[in-house]
Amino acid sequence: MLWDTEAVARHLLVVHHSRTGTTAVLRDDVLAGATDAGGDVEVRSMGAFDCGPDDVCWSEALVLCTPANFGYMSGALKDFFERIYHACLDRTAGLPYGLVVKGDTDVDGAVASVERIAAGLKWRQVAPPVTVVGAVTAETRAAARELGAMVAASLDAGII
Repeated sequence: MLWDTEAVARHLLVVHHSRTGTTAVLRDDVLAGATDAGGDVEVRSMGAFDCGPDDVCWSEALVLCTPANFGYMSGALKDFFERIYHACLDRTAGLPYGLVVKGDTDVDGAVASVERIAAGLKWRQVAPPVTVVGAVTAETRAAARELGAMVAASLDAGII
């Protein structure tokens, strides 16, 4: 009997919002890290307004990228959560996720707001959030890239 040795791709979804472009730079680094990690992981990048419950259910891990606005996640990411919450509540428990938050002066409220909703969904945070206060630097870009690589490699290896 012949065994099918072709690997089945795992699914990583990056959900993001960026009005000024600085969070998009970090998102691009997350995507680059996920792609560079190799393996058999299909990476899908979607704006928060374009992503719905079916996309979340397709994924086997998520990375969320949001600016911090007025001490909270972006309105776009909040809208995403409002649209997917009830549809995903019983279908995505245990979903591994990572988080990137960019703020000018503070990110604590944005991080807490995402973590609170993710906890309600019973998602599992797999790494400390990548937080950037002030300018995006080579160091913070490397941290975002490392998060993308870690999530993709862990997903590919079946660790998460």
